Amino acid sequence: MLGEACTTHHIDVTDEQMNLFVSDLMGHMTLREKIGQLNLPSGGDITTGTVKNGKLSEMIRKQEIGGFFNVKGIDKIYELQRLAVEESRLKIPLLVGADVIHGYETIFPIPLALSCSWDTLAVEKMARISAIEASADGINWTFSPMVDICRDARWGRIAEGSGEDPYLGSLMAKAYVRGYQGKNLQQNDEILSCVKHFALYGASESGRDYNTVDMSRLRMYNEYLAPYKAAVDAGVGSVMSSFNIVDGIPATANKWLLSDLLRKEWGFKGLLVTDYNSIAEMSSHGIAPLKEASVRSLQAGTDMDMVSFGFLNTLEESLQSGEVTEEQINTACRRVLEVKYKLGLFDNPYKYCDTLRASKQLYTTEHRSIARSIASETFVLLKNEKSLLPISAKGKIALIGPMANARNNMCGMWSMMCNPSKHRTLLEGMRSAIGNKGEVLYAKGSNIFYDENREKTATGMRPLDRGDNQTLLKEALQTADRADVIVAALGECSEMSGESASRTTLEIPDAQRDLLKALVKTGKPVVLLLFTGRPLVLTEEAVNIPSILNVWFGGSEAGDAIADVLFGKVNPSGKLTTSFPRSVGQLPLYYNSHNTSRPDPDKNVFNRYTSNYLEDSNEPLYPFGYGLSYTHFQYDNMVLSSNVLKKGEKLTVSVIVTNKGNYDGCEVVQLYLHDIYADVVRPVKELKDFKRIFLKKGESREVRFVITEEDLKFYNSNLQYIYETGDFEVMVGTNSRDIQSKTFFAE
Repeated sequence: MLGEACTTHHIDVTDEQMNLFVSDLMGHMTLREKIGQLNLPSGGDITTGTVKNGKLSEMIRKQEIGGFFNVKGIDKIYELQRLAVEESRLKIPLLVGADVIHGYETIFPIPLALSCSWDTLAVEKMARISAIEASADGINWTFSPMVDICRDARWGRIAEGSGEDPYLGSLMAKAYVRGYQGKNLQQNDEILSCVKHFALYGASESGRDYNTVDMSRLRMYNEYLAPYKAAVDAGVGSVMSSFNIVDGIPATANKWLLSDLLRKEWGFKGLLVTDYNSIAEMSSHGIAPLKEASVRSLQAGTDMDMVSFGFLNTLEESLQSGEVTEEQINTACRRVLEVKYKLGLFDNPYKYCDTLRASKQLYTTEHRSIARSIASETFVLLKNEKSLLPISAKGKIALIGPMANARNNMCGMWSMMCNPSKHRTLLEGMRSAIGNKGEVLYAKGSNIFYDENREKTATGMRPLDRGDNQTLLKEALQTADRADVIVAALGECSEMSGESASRTTLEIPDAQRDLLKALVKTGKPVVLLLFTGRPLVLTEEAVNIPSILNVWFGGSEAGDAIADVLFGKVNPSGKLTTSFPRSVGQLPLYYNSHNTSRPDPDKNVFNRYTSNYLEDSNEPLYPFGYGLSYTHFQYDNMVLSSNVLKKGEKLTVSVIVTNKGNYDGCEVVQLYLHDIYADVVRPVKELKDFKRIFLKKGESREVRFVITEEDLKFYNSNLQYIYETGDFEVMVGTNSRDIQSKTFFAE
């Protein structure tokens, strides 16, 4: 992916009118005003008193900020923008940012769940709706998408990305950018996208947030950088640097990363902003105090300083001492102004302040319907013994678990703009779906954790009411005793994943685990609805629970969407984009790994002197690409159009897929490649293409893939993007484990 040519979606930064306008404006700006454009404070942190008289307002009047974020409400934003264009000297409009991660007021599934749809059109639609709603409420800049590759489920921010694969992650990155930015940023419902975190943040050591990252350039180019570049190629208007170090230097001040790679090699010409306070935090890294850190960040290519005030408070002095140049300040200022020009803010500063839109385009019936439909595509059926699911919408169903009636936990992390009071709980969704045909009984069953303090830490801003542990369990068993089938709504609460939510253990929390065991002992059939923002360790559950449906955190419409799948109105079609481990000791874990010098020849027999573990298999519990359906898809033998891929030509791979079950459904047919011998060690398999197809029961379809030289390319030991002649293995299947394969020779 890193070697592909840039697309035509770029905003034309050579536009002569823009250059003339910005140059003329900068000719009238003082040094202080230029540096002010590089300052991005959090409005939520420094707004005091009324909007008109707060600290933020005074900074706007003095033109000491280029924008702000963390202010919600069209009226507040309108007033702040009015101050900028009516009460400041040069009337320069403001950028207004927000973390619109998976929806604004209509909340969609968390990004990791969205990736499990393998539906880039759905993700683009989600981003489009998010942009419509955010822009209707005054926002013109979103700090999304997060495209960090993550292979360690202990890292809480795995929930914000698209999983472990660079190819799929790249397609998702482009979909987000297209959705947010639209065609050319000229419409008032198109907003600036910011890809983050550049770079490598998802590889934090031990899965601990803000931690060290260290890897070779070869691994960067082949395994981690592709989604960032895909976003750049899609024309993303801004990039956010990451907290972590790269080659021993914090990304915010890493000249090779920000200037040599991002700007020179990839051709990015947009706005580069820091992450929250990352310039000031370079002191904690042991790199430099604020003044020197600000110098190093500007010299590296950073344009905008988020909340540390390092640029605003130190660059004038650094200019006088010769540590930075006026040209460097001008370059950064120009990029901020260019983004405002591209957004059309100079033509119409109130472009995103239409109060009529705010009253009509937030949390609409249409948006909610789309969110419900997309959510149902993201659920992953992990197990379905004896076709327990879907359950009949009749009789008595016991819904038990702390997530069953947790209204404020359905949306997951990064959903500050949602209003949970408007959302249905799972209990309400199931009761609405079943109507008068049956009865849904309810018991909370347990707390999240036995320990109150541990639960308080885990639930954060979205706490749940606690009860007595023994009383809750007793009520659960009494409720289960009256039911025909038990649905257990368990797992993580919403704040247990996301930023600063790293975990050392990945099992379902203790109180819920014991509840589940007690429910199984009743002898009633049990369906586990798993709420989670990351892969969990489910080794016991995989053995003892008949059916497991992973519903992630499905957003504001999760209650109804889960009911749709639970009762069979929708056939689940999600496929995992992260490997589920057997134990935390396997992490980091990912399907596209390298063979060692002693790979395990027999996965079912222990061989001490191979690369393995004493206690368990190397294999994941549920592999990348895995996901069941209520129906069964049969793959006939794959066929290659030739056993030789001639130079400059194509090779076709085809397979017949048949829906052999009793339900219509979607299947994601996946194609993988393996370069058998190469200049550097290549992964055992790499996703190169997939097709998401819908088949009615009994229907067959030929699925065709085309392989070209581009699919064979990689970065060699000299970081040249090439392919080598030789043998390749091509694999097709329903997931990365259950595949059929053939070989071909590439000339």
